[in-house]
Amino acid sequence: MVQHEADTGPGLVGERLRDAGLDLRVHHPWRGEELPADLSGWAGLLVLGGAPNCEDDTAAPWLPRLRELMREAVDARLPVLGICLGGQVLAHALGGRVVRRPQGPEVGAVPLRRLPAADADPVLGAVPEGALAAQWHWDEAETLPVGAVPLLTGDDCPYQAFRVGPRAWGVQFHPEVLADAIADWAESDGPAVRAAGGDPDGAVTSVREAEPGLRAVWGAMAGAWGAVVREAAEAEGVPVPVPVPGARE
Repeated sequence: MVQHEADTGPGLVGERLRDAGLDLRVHHPWRGEELPADLSGWAGLLVLGGAPNCEDDTAAPWLPRLRELMREAVDARLPVLGICLGGQVLAHALGGRVVRRPQGPEVGAVPLRRLPAADADPVLGAVPEGALAAQWHWDEAETLPVGAVPLLTGDDCPYQAFRVGPRAWGVQFHPEVLADAIADWAESDGPAVRAAGGDPDGAVTSVREAEPGLRAVWGAMAGAWGAVVREAAEAEGVPVPVPVPGARE
């Protein structure tokens, strides 16, 4: 699991993956820790969110190696889950385009819509129409990589979730966070959000009100991705419980 900042841990997703018997090995490159030299022996790759732009190699000098790792994981059919910045890195690494949102940040609990390909998807197939998801992002994918499959969309962000190949998923929203995390981000990022026309306090309220549903829907999604990891590990002969590199913890 790859964690980009101190306040962006795996939260609910980490809880559900541990409940599934997975061993999360956290890499903190922002502390100067090296990312893995390769992915041999790993069962999956979880990449969390963070403030840097996915192309800002000056602010986040570990991003070039992370992009390589994500390409290697997709090529090896290793299960991948990229959350917010992690999903943007996945899209960019494989040829998609990520841009700053001209309308300003999307924050708070936002309803999502299913796209046809979601019906048969093993991770997002059970997400109900109109499910609320916690949002906090300034950037988003404008175009997806060639061959990527859009799964979820929203009124103000076209690519809320997508799949690349059989086992790599990127999501723009934050399935891992609940109201306390959003409140922390509202405190640190609130002035910038307000200056851009957003409502950080309203975002906190909306996520707090939606929290029971967030736990149910995105906890189940995390468990479904964990099941994909276990199935892939067993097929490759990787011992279970298995390590999953990457996160915010």
